[in-house]
Amino acid sequence: MGYKTKSAIKELEELIDGAQHVADQGRSSPEFMRWYLRAATFLEEVFGPASKYYLFFKTVQFHASGNFIIQAWDLQAALDSRHQEGFIDGLNKCVGIFQACIDELERNPISKLYRAKDTSKESSELIKIISLADRKLRKVVRSIPQHEKEIQDAFESLLIGADIPHRREHPHIAYSSKTYVPDFSFDKIDLVVDVKLCAKRSREKEIIAELNDDIMAYKTKFGNTLFIIYDVGIIRDVDRFASEFTTRDDVVIRIIKH
Repeated sequence: MGYKTKSAIKELEELIDGAQHVADQGRSSPEFMRWYLRAATFLEEVFGPASKYYLFFKTVQFHASGNFIIQAWDLQAALDSRHQEGFIDGLNKCVGIFQACIDELERNPISKLYRAKDTSKESSELIKIISLADRKLRKVVRSIPQHEKEIQDAFESLLIGADIPHRREHPHIAYSSKTYVPDFSFDKIDLVVDVKLCAKRSREKEIIAELNDDIMAYKTKFGNTLFIIYDVGIIRDVDRFASEFTTRDDVVIRIIKH
């Protein structure tokens, strides 16, 4: 189906409305699977497999993740309840993605929004790297980190375990009288990854300034940048923090809570 701006916005509004229905039906329902596949097909067709909207959508989880403690007589009921909360949280993230898509469609012609730069294999690898940050990084950080290198080392262990080729602290990029060195680079998929640790209150504003500088430097050599921000409870409003960068198709922000 060839979408125009009005029909694409209408489809997104229907997906947003449908989220409440599938929330009531549950994550194992056929209604949810139908809604999910409809959304994935739409985002891939309109925005492309290399768009941030499609990539964000593909990394959303619809169940509880990370470590949590259950104290209840009926453990199964408590676990089901916790997974339902994760399901609702995943749906809310999807609604946020769809709303951002509507904002994008209202700003730009639909003909200019499709991004298919990456092959399907490259796109799959990018999704895999984002998923490692989203689903695995917190699990391998066993205590509150004190230094960024601890998070960088943990993430590299995940990359090695997933057999993803990468280079660490390479290349050195000269830009505006400074030299910038990304934590990780992936030449095959035209990606750099930087890891930040937010462990004190002053760090939140510092990181935003660093991201703006890094983006300008990295885009001179790479097409895509992923920032992984490991937060130990400093960043209160995650959406507000990331909103400054959501208008860029070439930048992905992932905030991992300890």
